[in-house]
Amino acid sequence: MFKLNRLSKRMIILLAAVSALGPVGMQILLPALPVIKQKFYVTNDVAQLTLSLSMLAIAIGTLVYGPLSDKFGRKRVMLVGIVITIFGSIVCFVADSIMLLISGRFIQAFGGAVGLVLARAIVRDVYGPEEAARVIATLVMVMVVLPMMSPALGGELMQRFGFESVFIVIAFASAIAFVFLFLWLPETLAKPVPFEGVKSMLMTFSRLLASRVFCGYAFCVTFVSVVFFSFISAAPEIMVSVLKRPPTEYGYYFIMIPAGFMTGNYVARHYGRTISIDNMIAIGASIGVIGIVLALLLQTLGMSSPVALFLPIALAVFGNGITLPNAQAAAINEFPEYAGTASGLTGFLQMAVSSVAAQAVALIFNGTVYPLLGLMLVASIISLLIFRWGVLNFKKGTI
Repeated sequence: MFKLNRLSKRMIILLAAVSALGPVGMQILLPALPVIKQKFYVTNDVAQLTLSLSMLAIAIGTLVYGPLSDKFGRKRVMLVGIVITIFGSIVCFVADSIMLLISGRFIQAFGGAVGLVLARAIVRDVYGPEEAARVIATLVMVMVVLPMMSPALGGELMQRFGFESVFIVIAFASAIAFVFLFLWLPETLAKPVPFEGVKSMLMTFSRLLASRVFCGYAFCVTFVSVVFFSFISAAPEIMVSVLKRPPTEYGYYFIMIPAGFMTGNYVARHYGRTISIDNMIAIGASIGVIGIVLALLLQTLGMSSPVALFLPIALAVFGNGITLPNAQAAAINEFPEYAGTASGLTGFLQMAVSSVAAQAVALIFNGTVYPLLGLMLVASIISLLIFRWGVLNFKKGTI
């Protein structure tokens, strides 16, 4: 067991790609939700379970993989998670009922969650707090940008080969990732933390949640993520039933969103040495609120084109691109000795709450964009307020 001085560019790229596997597998199917609804003769909220339960599976996975990697090492747990992803993808491909498809999606997402957790933990093993934030910004950019672009790929695959083809793509990508991880990934965990059972794990979680600063960072990440996942869960149906556009068109308008996030990540990396983490988080969260307010204003003025919806949301996601990597790194840095567990708990909160929000959006959908934008605005405001309460006010010594 040893500790590296720093990661090679090749390894950072590989970790970034692996961290994107779970989200890509989850979001590549988005354009097919209306098709799945028709094929299996189910309602919109049932078809939505292929997304929301995938998010829940990622949440559970992030909770499990962190503590396991703290005991057994990052590499071994990472490889097991990739195998589970491949198995889940195969189940999805052969599914002949909505229940089997939902089950396969759950397994696929549970396996894919491993990269989401352990890539960040590996970075924290190797780098100090400030450098880790900049490297994690790169991981997060790829982790979010690839999934954001995947609906366009999913739409093309669906149109040419049927929606089942996306599962073969995910299985193949996972197999390639397994080979390169096996060959290239070193073990970065310097000192294993003994795993003494579920009770001990829950006590570690309690210790993390007892920290007001950790909660300020972790729940900021959580509600910023709610903004994004609420949008991706509702946007495909809005494109079809509200904006009267074909499902495949969703992926192309959605490219505005990764463009906004990439720009935000660039700002996070470029100014990370001159602007403090806390100030970056506050700036990004504020921009997120402004973007959603602008989207609501344009809709109120009667501008109901896809551009009028996606462009201001891209501004909000630009703010998210600044906030997320800094808040994630800061949450993990509060307890360096439990980097895997802290990363896992942060990911669990992020995905569990987002899965509830995604399903809620399907239930409150009324044929307009207002329930979606209202939920997104509330989540964005909460992310900013909870950060101020947990971090800024606490560090200033105020209540």
